[in-house]
Amino acid sequence: METYGKILLIAMPAFLVLVLLEKLYGKVKGFDTVRQMDMISSLSSGITNVTKSVLELTIIIAIYPFLLRHFALTEIENTWIVYLLTFVILDFNGYWIHRWSHKINLFWNLHVIHHSSEEFNLACALRQSISAFFNLFTVLLLPAALLGIPQAVISTIAPLHLFAQFWYHTRHINKLGWLEHVLVTPSHHRVHHAINPEYMDKNLSQIFIIWDKLFGTFQEEKKEIPPVYGITRPARTWNPIRINFQHLWLLIQDSWRTKKWSEKLTLWFKPTGYRPADVDATYPVYKIENVYQFEKYSTPSSPAFTAWAWTQLVFLLLFISYLFGSIAAINSLNASFIYWYGAFIFIYVFSLTELMDRNKMAIVWEFLKTGLGLGLIFWQEDWFGLSTYVPQASTFIMGYLLFSLFSSARFYQKHKKEDQSITLQS
Repeated sequence: METYGKILLIAMPAFLVLVLLEKLYGKVKGFDTVRQMDMISSLSSGITNVTKSVLELTIIIAIYPFLLRHFALTEIENTWIVYLLTFVILDFNGYWIHRWSHKINLFWNLHVIHHSSEEFNLACALRQSISAFFNLFTVLLLPAALLGIPQAVISTIAPLHLFAQFWYHTRHINKLGWLEHVLVTPSHHRVHHAINPEYMDKNLSQIFIIWDKLFGTFQEEKKEIPPVYGITRPARTWNPIRINFQHLWLLIQDSWRTKKWSEKLTLWFKPTGYRPADVDATYPVYKIENVYQFEKYSTPSSPAFTAWAWTQLVFLLLFISYLFGSIAAINSLNASFIYWYGAFIFIYVFSLTELMDRNKMAIVWEFLKTGLGLGLIFWQEDWFGLSTYVPQASTFIMGYLLFSLFSSARFYQKHKKEDQSITLQS
């Protein structure tokens, strides 16, 4: 937990700088691929994912140690070849997890957040799932266990393998010559994120494109078919927490509503997007039929509100940075504090993105954020030990929380009047 937090303290600023540089580069070149509300939504999604990971909210099923203990055919030393071999095994493992996530209804819920942006840029790479609570796919590491690869090697290579998938989420890099035959490139991954019928569920590899070519899922990007991004059942929200569970909620509703017991039990494992015929007829769900003729999700945003949303994101990044840098110190104060902090972060993200969506309940979530934040300060008479480093820190945070509530309320009222005016005009 603590080690991963310190890694993220380095990785997060690096990713943020690259995301902002891509925005600036697009502006300079006259090809801006980043919408600000979409970027904030993506960054918020990344924050929820790393917070969940650091808090270790996924139940780790101890499959790999079991496999290693009972199926290892040999012991292997920690040489550079072992690390390279582990990287390849993880990539093979990742291909099949990715493929099943696209093909099986239930597993799509674990991956839909990553495809939910209707843009394609470095920020959307940070849209990662928080809906996985069990790590069952560890069984696919059987080849590593057979070779006797230590668990410590797996733990070292896994985050490197994940971070190596960041760079190719961009529209600013064209085809890369001979590398197109070896690695997953931006061109390959643009195809993967596209909802064009010609591109759907293609290029599922994560680092080495060879897996797609071996298993029949490769598709080259074609100039005459420009990729269109998103998901065919649009999320229609900036709230990453909602997006993480939208598909699962639809499956639960369909299972409850269908009259056929066989459908109640099997729809979870049918192909992605499958719905029972009786439910689909009675409770239709909007789906994009023509990918070249649909309106991207957007919400009205004044320059003042855009600036406020960025201000909120900056404070959120400060809060999360202190959490990641002080895990051990916070744990030493009280073992439950780390989870209260995590709850505050999640409510913060929910509140911010609900306001971006101009949702009627946005102000309720802002009150919850403020109430929890003030409650934590009064409980501890501090903000998780921050006053040790910054005198009067709790006073400053109280001031911020109250100012945030006041400002968000002002924007909420302004949005409400604007929406009412639009409704009357229509």
